[in-house]
Amino acid sequence: MVPEADRAKRPTRTSVWLEGKPAGRGRRNENSDHPAGLDRDRITAVSVRLLDTEGPAKFSMRRLAAELGVTAMSLYWYVDTKDDLLELALDSVFGEVRVPEMTDEDADWRDQLRELATSYREVLVRHHWVSPLVGRYLNIGPHSMAFSAAVQAVMGRTGLAPHGRMGGLAAVFQFVYGFGTIEGHFVQRCADAGLSQDEYFRLAMGAINEQPRFQESFEDAGQLMEARGGDTVAEMRQRDFTFAIELLIAGIETMRARDRASAGPRTGAEDGPRDPSGDGARD
Repeated sequence: MVPEADRAKRPTRTSVWLEGKPAGRGRRNENSDHPAGLDRDRITAVSVRLLDTEGPAKFSMRRLAAELGVTAMSLYWYVDTKDDLLELALDSVFGEVRVPEMTDEDADWRDQLRELATSYREVLVRHHWVSPLVGRYLNIGPHSMAFSAAVQAVMGRTGLAPHGRMGGLAAVFQFVYGFGTIEGHFVQRCADAGLSQDEYFRLAMGAINEQPRFQESFEDAGQLMEARGGDTVAEMRQRDFTFAIELLIAGIETMRARDRASAGPRTGAEDGPRDPSGDGARD
């Protein structure tokens, strides 16, 4: 625990969006000598590229400055700390999540949930450094907030009782977070080894099968893999993800029906517009 006196000297950092330098600061003028053509958007884009290729362990202000062709000190016109850069990069990639059109009142919440879950997973896999940072920062940048608003709006359309919506949100998106995190790290490990996912999988399973102490634990692995279907690791993983999302949607529908049964009969006016399958309200 940090002593109170130290906390007073070094106040706890909250977020670049609350206490960082304004985005417009640092533009070249006649009284400044920092590099022309440098702005926060460019700095953020190059930060994302470095994080993708080299990972967070090697990321630093000095490394970023070298990539930009500027001095490390010039970056402080735009950000105060390395944390500011990481938070900006994190919010930038959240802009890659495909957010459904939430003004479409006729849209099926199930399709919207699938779209958000799938796109979030893709971001976690494409940018393997994202998952450890999600819990590190407040995630209140514009792209993160747009994603959060869309998720909450879709959960509001499920028909779940208000007290259950955060639980439904956690069930779906913490699953996606975990699934995408493991997948992203596996993909990166394969890339670091210079192997495809299928090559790495065959190599790993071959090494395991050669060890007697693992044979009992993995004796059913072949049957399970066959039951999953798919000719490649990516195809098997996609089948798993699709099945899991459908399972979660079915769970939401079941809990919604349970809530309505507990609440007693409802009038047609209270039920709201129903979807074509006839199993519940869209909104």
